Amino acid sequence: MPERSRTLLSVVGARPNFLKLAPLAWQLAGRDDVRHVIVHTGQHYDPGMSDTFFTGLRIPTPDCSLEVGSGSHAAQTAAVMQRFEPVCLDVRPDMVVVYGDVNSTLAATLVATKLGIPVAHVEAGLRSRDRSMPEEINRVLTDAVADVLFAPSPDAVDNLLAEGVAAERIRLVGNIMIDSVVRVLDDAKRFDAPARYGVAPGDYVVVTLHRPANVDDPDTLRELLAALTAVGAERPVLFSVHPRTRERMRAAGLRVPARLRLLDPLPYVEMLSLVAGAGLVLTDSGGLQEETSYLGVPCLTVRPNTERPITITAGTNRLVAARREPILEGVRAAFASLRDAPRPIELWDGRTAERIISVLCPSEQPVGV
Repeated sequence: MPERSRTLLSVVGARPNFLKLAPLAWQLAGRDDVRHVIVHTGQHYDPGMSDTFFTGLRIPTPDCSLEVGSGSHAAQTAAVMQRFEPVCLDVRPDMVVVYGDVNSTLAATLVATKLGIPVAHVEAGLRSRDRSMPEEINRVLTDAVADVLFAPSPDAVDNLLAEGVAAERIRLVGNIMIDSVVRVLDDAKRFDAPARYGVAPGDYVVVTLHRPANVDDPDTLRELLAALTAVGAERPVLFSVHPRTRERMRAAGLRVPARLRLLDPLPYVEMLSLVAGAGLVLTDSGGLQEETSYLGVPCLTVRPNTERPITITAGTNRLVAARREPILEGVRAAFASLRDAPRPIELWDGRTAERIISVLCPSEQPVGV
């Protein structure tokens, strides 16, 4: 076996990161000239939000777990920085790869940059232009100092250029989350989640809600539950409840309407199976906006803005206010409309990881699993 010539260190901390790491991990597993070190910060530490994704997506067990757990944004970011720095000094990677826009992304970027280690940001350039979102701050600051910026869509490239980022730092590579969808979609279809949950394909609604703007204020959360109750009077509603949301419901003393089926966070294949068979997805998740656009499933995003506008202009996504009537109207309109075939989006083709690795590890050795 030839000596490993390059060390990449991937940092992940939350469920969306795992879906972006997986395609790179699969590709790098087929190379013997690259050492790939995986660090899990433990930002998402619940087994349903973490462990099941590593096993379900066949991601190698992390080489290091920082176990930072929950806390305020400042405390969490600081904890990652304190615990990640010794790892960098020990591993001495040629490149640190960060994913998405969570606190772990920014924390790892700052540590590596201050140590003089180059940083590559997967999913760079997304902008909601809403600085009240912690993720927006993480995105802007990460992109300001990262060395290589892998953009998922042309609008992301435009955002970076408008911010004065040098063009040579930017690579348009496509959406790496779609690589994960393409890889496991057949397994998801064979899983046949609609049959397992006793719902008819195309006739039910999948719901996920977790963002602070939607679940931290009891009045907003109460309004959203009222909206879901109204939807549940017309269609089956399967609500995959984030631990944060479940805790906010409990703290506010909100009773779960009988018409809603509450589910714990699901393994990726099972969740993708539910989403692919749904008539509609109601969410505030960034990743589901992308997955539904690729799959051609109508999506209502309960937010005033999105950092993924391509899911609206070229996909199936629509923004909706966190109120009963707009949500109910949006659901009815989605089910009343004929569903069009999914429209292809540039470079959302399942080969984004290959393009990223061709930049990070150029060589004559073919990539692939």
